[in-house]
Amino acid sequence: MTYRIGVDIGGSFTDFAVLDERDGSLRTLKVLSRPDRPGSEITTGLALLQRRDGIDPREVGYFTHGTTVGVNTVIQRKGVRLALFATEGFCDVLELARLKIPHIHDLFSRRPDPLIPRDRVFAIGERTDGGGAVLKAVDRQSVLDAIAGARRAGCRGIVVSLLHSYRNGGNEAEVKAIVAREAPDLLTCCSADIWPIIREYERTITAVINAYVQPVVIGYLDAFEQALANMGVPAPARITKSNGGVMSLGQARSECVQMVLSGTASGVIGAGYIAGQCGLDKLLSLDIGGTSADVAVIINGRPEYGSGEIIGEFPIFIPSVAVTSVGQGGGSIAWIDTLGVLQVGPHSAGSLPGPVCFGRGGTGATVTDAFAACGLLGHGDLGYSTIQVDVAAARAAIALLAAPLGIGIEETAENIIRLAISSMYGDTSGLVSRFGIDPREFYFLAFGGAGPMMACFLARELNMKGVVVPPTPGVLSALGGLVADIKNDFIRTLYCELDDSVAAILTHNAGLLQQEAESWLAREHGPALPRRLRFSADMRYRGQSFEIDVALEQDWLALGDRQAVREAFDAAHERLFGHHDPAAPVQVITLRLVLSSPTPKPRLAPLAAASGPVEAHARADAWMDGRTHRVDVVRRAALGAGHRLDGPVIIIQDDCTTCVPPAMTATVDRFGNLIITPRQGADHGN
Repeated sequence: MTYRIGVDIGGSFTDFAVLDERDGSLRTLKVLSRPDRPGSEITTGLALLQRRDGIDPREVGYFTHGTTVGVNTVIQRKGVRLALFATEGFCDVLELARLKIPHIHDLFSRRPDPLIPRDRVFAIGERTDGGGAVLKAVDRQSVLDAIAGARRAGCRGIVVSLLHSYRNGGNEAEVKAIVAREAPDLLTCCSADIWPIIREYERTITAVINAYVQPVVIGYLDAFEQALANMGVPAPARITKSNGGVMSLGQARSECVQMVLSGTASGVIGAGYIAGQCGLDKLLSLDIGGTSADVAVIINGRPEYGSGEIIGEFPIFIPSVAVTSVGQGGGSIAWIDTLGVLQVGPHSAGSLPGPVCFGRGGTGATVTDAFAACGLLGHGDLGYSTIQVDVAAARAAIALLAAPLGIGIEETAENIIRLAISSMYGDTSGLVSRFGIDPREFYFLAFGGAGPMMACFLARELNMKGVVVPPTPGVLSALGGLVADIKNDFIRTLYCELDDSVAAILTHNAGLLQQEAESWLAREHGPALPRRLRFSADMRYRGQSFEIDVALEQDWLALGDRQAVREAFDAAHERLFGHHDPAAPVQVITLRLVLSSPTPKPRLAPLAAASGPVEAHARADAWMDGRTHRVDVVRRAALGAGHRLDGPVIIIQDDCTTCVPPAMTATVDRFGNLIITPRQGADHGN
């Protein structure tokens, strides 16, 4: 086969990145998303690639894609109606959660309503203790009563989450078997099968979200698979995962929670790949699309990972790229509240109808419309000529807000931009504090349809080192899916002391995890693939409430080297908190294994050196920092390595627009990246 394709299906656009395995070259494409007809954007894109570039779908040997269908289902609360079967006496697990409110400084903050309300939680007579011993077998009648209650409540699915099933999932399996015999039409999943972690709420909410999105995800994947078959693509499709890897459609159908952050993780993996190839060691990825702005920390080309990421209003506790939503996107709608104050978001125009200037029926002025009204957008088509920007329509929409505010169109538009940037500033500052990093040492790597348009304005507020805009920023998430490795996580809860008896426990369980991982790789992707194993453990000092993730060498586990494990934990604790206690007893809560298998990567071809000064495509008036500037409009394709552009300047290309404000300078590196930095001693002008 000749081609490898990565696709990112977003709210507004569907992006394609195509790797030609014969020469390592990369082609890109954008088409409009069709949330009303899932899968049709794939057909449209493949057909266009065939007409434009001669790429025959029958020659596609690898196809992977990221999607936001899972996270959008949770955010919009459009999932399946579920019941929860819980251990008798422990039915309030979702109501109690962690007894935290979302915003501790807001007196009116309240916890979200559970995805499964208390009247759809049913008690099961059974009990397993913390060591995994079954104290009480499953009471079959209690299961039958629960099934009857679920039917009366109109439920289409059941989540089984019983006490201590992370140690022994036997009782959960027994309940599932009874449901399968008595009510085979009801979708049923067990928490121990989804992600068998210690702590009841964390395990339960993760299983609930898996079941909540599963019917929607399955319907989506079926349509997606059929679209590929209709186009004659022979390669089995893969889905990007929240942990930055890829998995088969079969695994995605049964473990839907693993792909909830699929689209978001793809962008971060793409940013990490660009950073590693170009030698950029400290980055914050900035992905701004139509509805949100997302930031992740990338050190030496490797994203930070975590657990407990927030999906809509709820946490999920699977391993995932640590991404934080920090504000609105280009489609966020501006409005005036009852006090006459201008507001931006959280509502978005989405793909349909989209911003007013896209001419697809939108009526509410958006952040994108504000950029168009300021003269910063509309100097070329967007989305590979799928969108012709209507500046006049944008100005008319902004005028409807300007009139009651009593200010001009440009001032109103710039205030909309400043409000969006202000929201991002506050949330990004919190992220910076969380990771303990100095923004003056970091670049933004800006991507997404609106990332390059907004990044410089946010970077200068945060006093960052600068902004990097890759050659094809509008399709970087698709590239991320293309370069993502095959990857899966495996876990065992140990809950044991790190004492003399732990050596055998570590060796035994590490061996079981490795067997499980090897079996998964052979079953899902083939036995001959190269692989890398990375072990770690969640550990803590006895008496601490939470653990830290500690990387472990495979040899330590094979040899039962307790001292090496102890020293690794103390060093990690010292690095994170500035102290450690070599005399304190340590506990190993869980043992983890990440198996990965590399995939082919495109080569980043050096850009030809600049042969002369930059020629402007056009000159335009643009409103920035409270006044009109006469600026150059430059085509990205006309830039060579070594070119320098002093802001204010607007750089246009097929997939996005880059805005360089006054007092900033853009230079082009040898790979074609725009490196935008503040000019030393220059005044920002605001």
